Amino acid sequence: MAEVHESSTSKHKGVKRGKKLSTRVDLTPMVDLGFLLITFFIFTTTMSQPTAMRFITPDDRDTTNPTLAAESKTISLLLKENNQIEYYFGMDAKTIATTTYDKDGLRNILLNKLKSIRLANGSNDDMVVLIKPTADATYKNLVDVMDEMLINGIKKYAVVK
Repeated sequence: MAEVHESSTSKHKGVKRGKKLSTRVDLTPMVDLGFLLITFFIFTTTMSQPTAMRFITPDDRDTTNPTLAAESKTISLLLKENNQIEYYFGMDAKTIATTTYDKDGLRNILLNKLKSIRLANGSNDDMVVLIKPTADATYKNLVDVMDEMLINGIKKYAVVK
């Protein structure tokens, strides 16, 4: 492990001095210990688990109990190309407006709709958002809209054709 070397030659004549000792530490066992620890921690750590958003879809076979929502509490989002969203309230598809995914766009619209429902009804649990991605929309667009639902606390939303 460690060695001590003695030098027996003295350069000064006549005066007897103490012998100089030099030490040399062998670090090979320390390197072995380091690799053992690294190997131990690699094998004992858990790999990160993939996280997924819980996405509940209704049963397509059950047509006897459709989910009913008031038109005043419904907003439809049409996900378009070039990061554009067209939206309309209720069943009035004639008055379509356009917005974007930034905070002043989609989030503002959802918060204003939530506020108007809360003022009229007292709670915002009844708001329903219909998300309709087109063939031109990207997967990132759909994930961004789902994130907005989570951020704004919207509990009822559906991805439809």
